[in-house]
Amino acid sequence: MDTLTHTVIGACLGEAIAGKQLGKKAMLIGALANNFPDIDVISGLWVSEAKALLVHRGITHSILFNIILSFLLAWIFKKAFKKEDLHFSKWLLLIGSGLFVHIFIDAFTSYGTGWFEPFDDYRVSFNTIFILDPVFTLPVLIAAIVLLILKNDSVKRKPWYRFGLLASSFYLVLITINKIYVDGVVRKNMTQQNINYVNYMSTPTPLNNFLWYVVLCSDKEYKIGYYSIFDKNKNIEFENVQRNDSLLTFPCDPEQVADLQRFSRGYYCAKIENDTIVFSDMRFGQIGGWYKKDAPFVYNFKLAQNCSNKTALQKGRFASFNNGAMNKLFKRMCGEE
Repeated sequence: MDTLTHTVIGACLGEAIAGKQLGKKAMLIGALANNFPDIDVISGLWVSEAKALLVHRGITHSILFNIILSFLLAWIFKKAFKKEDLHFSKWLLLIGSGLFVHIFIDAFTSYGTGWFEPFDDYRVSFNTIFILDPVFTLPVLIAAIVLLILKNDSVKRKPWYRFGLLASSFYLVLITINKIYVDGVVRKNMTQQNINYVNYMSTPTPLNNFLWYVVLCSDKEYKIGYYSIFDKNKNIEFENVQRNDSLLTFPCDPEQVADLQRFSRGYYCAKIENDTIVFSDMRFGQIGGWYKKDAPFVYNFKLAQNCSNKTALQKGRFASFNNGAMNKLFKRMCGEE
């Protein structure tokens, strides 16, 4: 999830666990703890751009790492805040809840989270929520703002942090139900359309949980479709996309290609664009794919030597957020073709 969401969730957790003892400092410490696993982004300073994609949400998002870190940070904060009457177990709960809620929520997105590293590089990904979902973030954001305004001894603090945390938790339950329903529709379409594919994935389109992006995967090609839970017609129309593995040979760096293939978990394709081979991770959807065929993919990586992908990757994540595309997204998520 985005930094803002982690911050406000951590702040509300901090208030719930240690607000009475630490005051608003509990919100700050909770917010810091909830963001700490993302310290791995600094790896981009010394590893390749392709390798950095794998490092992010890797070991710092693992269960083992965060167990060790919970005890270490709890001990450090206990020493740093000697004047505060807070037992070590409470510090452990404050820090540990932030760390583990972070890696738990991240697993709901399509990026993948390395819960089991360093023993297993499998990335946990429930594909249930878009990385930016205002409905999920808004309750805890409102609660955090109100908690910052209210005095430490206000009796209104408890209802507000409860509202934020419970509302967002309830939303996670609802979108999980959505996910189960959509996957059922996808499997039914595969049977009805006699589609034999090795694997498939479904994940929400930007900023909502109504319109879903679906990818069916085989050895050499994919089928891409969109389905809204408000669609009257449950037949999904699929478009074919070729994987084009043959392009990922010389002059491409084999180590770089291997990293990208591992990162994409098999959902990738390649094409030639302006004499440059472009690797597309299909898990993150298309730019306006909900209203136009053959739409470009969001997450693209140029395989040319000495080519910087940092700016391109960041721009791609938000390339679909323009007025025209968002208006059409709203209509499509409401069931309009």
